[in-house]
Amino acid sequence: MSGTPGRARLVLASASPRRRDLLAQIGAAPDVIAPADIDETERPGETPRALALRLAQDKLAAARHDGAYVLASDTVVGAGRRILPKTETREEAEACLRLLSGRNHRVFTGVAVRAPDGREASKVVETRITFKRLSEEEIASYLESGEWRGGQGRRLWRARPRRRLCDQDDRLLYRRGRSAGL
Repeated sequence: MSGTPGRARLVLASASPRRRDLLAQIGAAPDVIAPADIDETERPGETPRALALRLAQDKLAAARHDGAYVLASDTVVGAGRRILPKTETREEAEACLRLLSGRNHRVFTGVAVRAPDGREASKVVETRITFKRLSEEEIASYLESGEWRGGQGRRLWRARPRRRLCDQDDRLLYRRGRSAGL
């Protein structure tokens, strides 16, 4: 899309390398990467689904790029009504892994899109995950790998279980882009 005459620009309101990768997988490259600076603090009583949608919509509202397609999204992991934090320390990552080990949980991806004419659409996709029971060795190995660090934040799994999530995210981004005229 970049540099195509007569075509509206695509703005990605995210700093996440994973979001750029997802767009690339469907043949879309953002012309502008403009991460939205918003408060991502969960509100009292807010569910994981509601948080994912609100964050995507808040990022979209903060991204002011007239005449462009703007795509914003956020992902939240919920275990029951509990929202898992973005893991910033090894201890937080370990606590989350132990909480998820052997449990079912849900991953909510909120996506919000604005077309050049100002029309907006948003949606949340929910993926149910059964996390295998992790051995002490698997927990230690994962923590040692450092894969829990960085832009993926709330998502602690980056290997095998993630494939299904990525495929679902790709389909959602593709459908939202198509419905917005990309």
